[in-house]
Amino acid sequence: MAITDEKDEQQTDAEEGVGEASSELGAETEALATTSEESTTDDGDEDEEGAHTLGSERYVHAAFFVAGILAAYIASKTLVLAWNSLANWPAAVRAVPALVALGEEQRDSYAMVAGAGVGAITVIQAYRKENVRTWANEVAAELSKVTWPNREAVLNGTLVVVVASAIATVYVTILDRIWSFLTTLVYGA
Repeated sequence: MAITDEKDEQQTDAEEGVGEASSELGAETEALATTSEESTTDDGDEDEEGAHTLGSERYVHAAFFVAGILAAYIASKTLVLAWNSLANWPAAVRAVPALVALGEEQRDSYAMVAGAGVGAITVIQAYRKENVRTWANEVAAELSKVTWPNREAVLNGTLVVVVASAIATVYVTILDRIWSFLTTLVYGA
């Protein structure tokens, strides 16, 4: 009888352990489901959550993208300028008649494509350099620590600057008129 009582106690303890583990698992599953429901609301919170996980790195990627566009634009304009200059140079046209085979509008189109290629290659090469990426990440991390002013502070600051500028303008205008009057009295008209 003692053996069966002992087996019953072990079985009861095991069932309680399974029950506790099951209830803990159920609580964790419920918490995950609640978190999942909160992050996928129709308000677009999921996009914000994704943006927060990138942190300051999203600014780095945006800066590289803008730098690529700027490099493409500059390269495109430089290529068009060089091509048009060579097309107007008679010695270059005699050496390479293909310079004038295309009109100026077509040159712009080809130069834009070539500029986009130059911009993409420039950004990719810069992004692949570890020291450039580290520097950009450090700059973005420091900028993310900045406490930016709210709308009211910006409006108040702007108002102070406008009023101070107006007062300084009136003051300088009055001094100019007085100095002009005194100069006219001393030197005559």
